[in-house]
Amino acid sequence: MQRFLMLVAVAVLAAIPALALRLTGAKIGPIGETAAYGVAILSAGFLLSWGAEAAERHISQGLIIAVVALVTVLPEYAVDLYYAFQAGKAGPESQYVHYAAANMTGANRLLVGLGWPLLVVIHWARGGGRTVELSRGNAVEISFLLLASLYAFVIVLKDSITLLDFAVLAAIFGAYVWRVHGAPGADEDEDEEPGPAAAMNTLPIRTQWAVMAGLTLGACVIILASAEPFAEGMVRSGRLLGLNEFLLIQWLAPLASEAPAVTVAVLFVLAGRAANGLGALVSDKINQWTLLVGMLPLALSLGAGTVAALPLDARQAEEFFLTAAQSLFALALLLRLRLGLGSALALTGLFGVQVGLAFAYRNDEARTVATLTMLAWIYLGLAAILFLVNGRHLLGLLRTALPERRTEETGSPKEFEPGGGQR
Repeated sequence: MQRFLMLVAVAVLAAIPALALRLTGAKIGPIGETAAYGVAILSAGFLLSWGAEAAERHISQGLIIAVVALVTVLPEYAVDLYYAFQAGKAGPESQYVHYAAANMTGANRLLVGLGWPLLVVIHWARGGGRTVELSRGNAVEISFLLLASLYAFVIVLKDSITLLDFAVLAAIFGAYVWRVHGAPGADEDEDEEPGPAAAMNTLPIRTQWAVMAGLTLGACVIILASAEPFAEGMVRSGRLLGLNEFLLIQWLAPLASEAPAVTVAVLFVLAGRAANGLGALVSDKINQWTLLVGMLPLALSLGAGTVAALPLDARQAEEFFLTAAQSLFALALLLRLRLGLGSALALTGLFGVQVGLAFAYRNDEARTVATLTMLAWIYLGLAAILFLVNGRHLLGLLRTALPERRTEETGSPKEFEPGGGQR
């Protein structure tokens, strides 16, 4: 418990400079402000992660699962929805439209291109083997992420994200929550959470709830106070340093907002529960690929004061296309309910290529668009091969993701193996 309290104290202290800047209105320059508010958002993300991890042990109802999932990625939501809201206020021709799309696509690609492979590499380095094996229950996450990824190509064809898309994506997320609402909060044979959240299990239930509420409330205050100046600070810092603002927002902001969730997943791996860690990041991807994407036009409409869509120009459309293609390829690697070291290296290698080429062609818009398109088709070509080879496993996953049916003779649920067989 002492270690947990020290970590909470460190996280709170890390956020104090940003809160002081916001309350006093003091200015220390774009770079200093970006750093201060970025550290605050990072610390708030850890507070949220600790509270959410503890809550998941006790709660499995659908509504609460949705709230916990939303809270866990609140740092990412705060920054991206701020850009979308400002895009609505400034108009469809403003740079804020590009910033909103950049932050969203960067967060999704970073999570899959670096987050997922990182867990496999750590698992292998600790002698756990070259493969992270998922459980049969993870077929639900994979199936719903597949559904959301396929719908993403509809958005690509429309070159815009509308409130109708929000309704569809929110429905997909709602169906996912409904499907998993009966899952237990934690495995019965797992006595404690991997990391700081374990300390709270020694407290009385009411005290645990009070601590979780305090962590969540404090983190929300920090995030709400820091999101706007952090988002604006990145724009001003990019201009001051002569860096490409789009790329800065696409890759720097997600590093701060995604770090807590990835750290929690790493703690699972270090505790010998690599499947739990990878499953957690797959769930985070579902959240971002449905609610975060869908809420962008909602925030934009609120900023505009009228119903509006988030337009995707040629560059943004190709960024979204590449993100959807990467998602489909990553899912194809999971059809056997496992992610091996070779697959992890493939994800990281292709991710590194896209980031490297984006910075290499940062001042050549036409070349950048052509490069994004080429990489997207490479992802889709590889995904198509994997889906053809593993078609039997895909059918098994989809069957497993369906609600359990009970047999007439015994009343017991029918179960399906990932390979497509019934048992």
